[in-house]
Amino acid sequence: MSTGRQLAVLAAALAIVATSGSAALAQKKYDTGATDTEIKVGNIMPYSGPASAYGVIGRTEAAYFKMINDQGGINGRKINFISYDDNYSPPKTVEQARKLVESDEVLLVFNSLGTPPNTAIQKYMNQKKVPQLFVATGATKWNDPQNFPWTMGWQPNYQSETIIYARYILKNHPNAKIAVLYQNDDYGKDYLKGLKDGLGAKAASMIVAEDSYEVSEPTIDSHIVRLKATGADVFINITTPKFAAQAIKKNAELGWKPLHFLNNVSGSIGSVIKPAGFENAQDIISSQYFKDPTDAQWKSDKAMIAWNEFLDKYYPEANRADASVMYAYIVSQGLVHVLKACGDNLTRENIIKQAASIRDYEPLGLLPGVKVNTSATDFAPLSQLQLIRFKGETWERFGEVLSGDVGG
Repeated sequence: MSTGRQLAVLAAALAIVATSGSAALAQKKYDTGATDTEIKVGNIMPYSGPASAYGVIGRTEAAYFKMINDQGGINGRKINFISYDDNYSPPKTVEQARKLVESDEVLLVFNSLGTPPNTAIQKYMNQKKVPQLFVATGATKWNDPQNFPWTMGWQPNYQSETIIYARYILKNHPNAKIAVLYQNDDYGKDYLKGLKDGLGAKAASMIVAEDSYEVSEPTIDSHIVRLKATGADVFINITTPKFAAQAIKKNAELGWKPLHFLNNVSGSIGSVIKPAGFENAQDIISSQYFKDPTDAQWKSDKAMIAWNEFLDKYYPEANRADASVMYAYIVSQGLVHVLKACGDNLTRENIIKQAASIRDYEPLGLLPGVKVNTSATDFAPLSQLQLIRFKGETWERFGEVLSGDVGG
């Protein structure tokens, strides 16, 4: 064989090796719940029970993934979104999580709602090594990649939020007498811890009353009566939407007008402020990290236009004054971002790896200056907030975008 021919044969052989090598590299990798055509995503929501106001989150997500599927899916794969009701009851959450993982065989569980429900399934999800991704709760414990590498939060955590309120109180009302109402579970206690940490040495003297309620209580009126009697001039309201609206109403009935801080998970105008009465909510302070759909300043904003177009087509009956609808829209974009980044490597390990590698991502709907960032040691995607004050029929932002980042 001539030297030229030998070289040609060698080159051809090398080309075959190179091709087979790249084919091996480009091989698709799947775990249970992913195929060439489908990605199974599980979800658990309180469509009924004491926190049913949040059920709209699951409905918005289902609509968003339908839009994504109509647009061709993610890298050619359609999302099969399987969402179950747990009644905001942890034992039911455990049942539904097992069903999703063991019967439905989902690739991951996404944005399940509530601190007690997610706490109930956290160990199970980590033992099974199934991503418990972007949980819909701001508890600080979700940012603990060392002990729970399969669980990740999304929104700014509760302790960060109340640390920011505490700093505001120390600066502007150093002699405040503070009364706190909180839900008697991990969610409420997490917020309370942030407040005490933020107040530091002054917590013991400034907090004159702490009162907790159970989610099974039909009304919290008696708690408000008790707190008013303490003579407090600052009220920290750590409640979910139903009870937040009750508290605002009862304050007005009693003529109690403390400086009122409302946790941002109940800052929705549609599900909390409007039912409580705009006139009763004046000057309440809360915080925000995404755009308020009712705020006229965003009318011609590209994110708001896209959000309205999405709702017009896929969820026309949605209450556009409900902040939970915007929350769901933003976190759904986060999941799509992660799944796209996974490419053809749709393993559970790669999903967590991609979720922990987000850099300065800005899904449509976040406030200017707020960005999503994660790393292998930081499982808190969002940590920035801006203070807001209720005026007229809308929230007004004031001050700078603040961070009170806290690890798990």
